[in-house]
Amino acid sequence: MPPNTEAQQRLAFAQETGTPCAPVRDLLGSSDISAAYAVQHAMVEAAHSAGRRTVGRKIGLTNPKVQAQLGVDQPDFGVLLDGMECPQGETIDIRRLLQPRIEAEVAFVLDHDIDSDGEITIEDVRRAVAYACPALEIVDSRVSGWDISIVDTIADNASSGLYVLGEGRVDLVEFDPATVTMSMRKGDVVVSSGTGADCLGDPLAAVVWLATTVRNFGSPLQAGEVVLSGALGPMVSVEPGMTFEADLEGLGSVTATFSTSDGRGP
Repeated sequence: MPPNTEAQQRLAFAQETGTPCAPVRDLLGSSDISAAYAVQHAMVEAAHSAGRRTVGRKIGLTNPKVQAQLGVDQPDFGVLLDGMECPQGETIDIRRLLQPRIEAEVAFVLDHDIDSDGEITIEDVRRAVAYACPALEIVDSRVSGWDISIVDTIADNASSGLYVLGEGRVDLVEFDPATVTMSMRKGDVVVSSGTGADCLGDPLAAVVWLATTVRNFGSPLQAGEVVLSGALGPMVSVEPGMTFEADLEGLGSVTATFSTSDGRGP
């Protein structure tokens, strides 16, 4: 399916100017998932043409609480590009973002491709994962006021922004993602909490969904890619100067600090 160029241009202009735009569902239809992914694919291809590389994927809308926050009822996926990862310990320039929100999740780094022609299982995913680590995803929306439907967020690369990976590296032999507990603090205040079971029942089940879906789109998961498996708790709005730290039992902690509105450190 060819992409809707007007929707693509609307989102691209919002990103380039830092000015959120109107939703694109008026251009794509409120339920045309294929049309939304066509726009996403075109935008990723434009990034590739500009010299950026795909380094992973993200799964969005896996947590019922996040679905309720955004008024959607199914997961989606987006593409992680080089430049999206922010080293832990370095202040994130909030001017890179339009309407940031943050969520904690389990990240997986793949040791080999997941491209089976048959049914992809949790065991297939386990064998493909090199290690798990704690992650903070800073989601962002080019759509004004986060007024999004499933079509809007898919077209907008699943509302991707930036992400931070913690230093923990844990083999799945030693760690069960389904039972992990998460607590995220803003300063000293807990602002989000949840468990692995809140992510489609098991973060590995979310990766099964992703691996199957992207394979069917002709772009299977590849060795070396980072997979952000989805939020373990509600996402939280980010404002200049804030610091967030998430503790994931058995994985460790991960921290993100944002600059003040003029780009300076907190």
